[in-house]
Amino acid sequence: MKKLLLHTLSVIAIIGFAPLPFAPLALAQTPRVSIPDFADLVEKASPAVVNIRTTEKVATQQAGGNGPGGTDEQQEFFRRFFGIPFPNIPGMPGSPKGPNQTPNPGQNRPGAPQENDRGVGSGFIIDANGYILTNAHVIEGAETIYVTLTDKRELKAKLLGADKRTDVALIKIEASGLPRLPLGDSSKVRVGEWVLAIGSPFGLENTVTAGIVSAKSRDTGDYLPFIQTDVAVNPGNSGGPLLNTAGQVIGINSQIFSRSGGYMGISFAIPIDEAMRVADQLRASGKLVRGRIGVSIGDITKETAESLGLGKPRGAYVRNVEPGAPAALGGIEAGDVILNFNGLEIQKSTDLPRQVGQTKPGTRATVQVWRKGAAKDLSVVVADAEPSEKVASKKAENSAPQSGVLNSAFGVSVAELTDAKKQSLGIKNGIEITAINDGPMARAGVRVGDVIVRIGDADITGVKQFEALAKSLDPSRSVPVFVRRTDSTLVLPIRPNKP
Repeated sequence: MKKLLLHTLSVIAIIGFAPLPFAPLALAQTPRVSIPDFADLVEKASPAVVNIRTTEKVATQQAGGNGPGGTDEQQEFFRRFFGIPFPNIPGMPGSPKGPNQTPNPGQNRPGAPQENDRGVGSGFIIDANGYILTNAHVIEGAETIYVTLTDKRELKAKLLGADKRTDVALIKIEASGLPRLPLGDSSKVRVGEWVLAIGSPFGLENTVTAGIVSAKSRDTGDYLPFIQTDVAVNPGNSGGPLLNTAGQVIGINSQIFSRSGGYMGISFAIPIDEAMRVADQLRASGKLVRGRIGVSIGDITKETAESLGLGKPRGAYVRNVEPGAPAALGGIEAGDVILNFNGLEIQKSTDLPRQVGQTKPGTRATVQVWRKGAAKDLSVVVADAEPSEKVASKKAENSAPQSGVLNSAFGVSVAELTDAKKQSLGIKNGIEITAINDGPMARAGVRVGDVIVRIGDADITGVKQFEALAKSLDPSRSVPVFVRRTDSTLVLPIRPNKP
């Protein structure tokens, strides 16, 4: 037995060292992605990032302690740690007096205006001859703009132009041979790629933070689809560059989403392609030429799109058309849905002002609208947005008729529309809602004084026609009801009551 046991152990030992024919296959190795080292990139890019300090002139107080900006210590705290002037909060030292506060006689003798710090921000050099890109809100209201370079030189800057709508500003310092940042292509930015920001959060110059691109084409403004990142951005970072791993600028850090005033994991940058389009015009003429057609617009919901026969939510719904504006002259009406502008599809309402704004004034553009269940092409001559002033909206008459015909299908009482109200609302037809009962229109949010101008594809010309139309509607399906309210036309998908 002893010899047999030793023989068995020796066999097992030999087999144990031999490769088994049915050994499991090795798992495929997943490529390891290493976190990039930004040190070389930062060393090369930092010299082209600048700190921007703005000042304003305010009247000083000769006596009585605190001026309109609080004590010197309070002003310094807010300037250094928040990059903003001391807030004017009623009840705080240096803030406007409340109704129950008595003024200090010693504070009523203003002295000579004094230059006080207004705020801090960031910027970056795009041309060796001193051209610097930043945010419009960084330099807004500034008496003087100071630029501090990484070599500690502080130079006064000249404002060449700023555009509030896109939040882009171009300034210039008198210097040459400066380091500049190369520009990337923001249209090629990919969600998930590494990016970093350099700026002056809370006045701390040349601070570097990194993260990834969280999303593209975020709609937070009228004219720009922002790049969303999780890069830490705080007050003072505004105007600084957002860089890719190649060291190229792909955006200008501009906004944050925050409930506290500080960074909460979401920040937004202006795509550099859009910013440079603005900067080139500011450099050439000091202003931005932007087109307009004179409409107020809104989004289309899924239910509304289905009731209009669009199938899916798309386009820009026209709430109002300014009298005499290019849209009105071209035949666009309130209640239309703009699907295409000059060959470019309008997927959502924010697409329209971008496309129109980028169109040169004087251009004749083809506008495709959806009206009464069919697409229709119209021709509009784009106007210049800058010299045009918004037409003041006319308020509807407050005195609505007290009597009206009750319609049970919609749960409202209606009356004929007076000529005066037609003129004040800028419409040709409709009936006025004089009372609202518990019904489908009440649930849709209509109000007394609203005017029903269209139901489905039928324009409403009077009470009798409205009554006949209401009786013919299918109570199992929603129908789009177009309601005029002051200077806007609303479209409400409503399912009428059974007769």
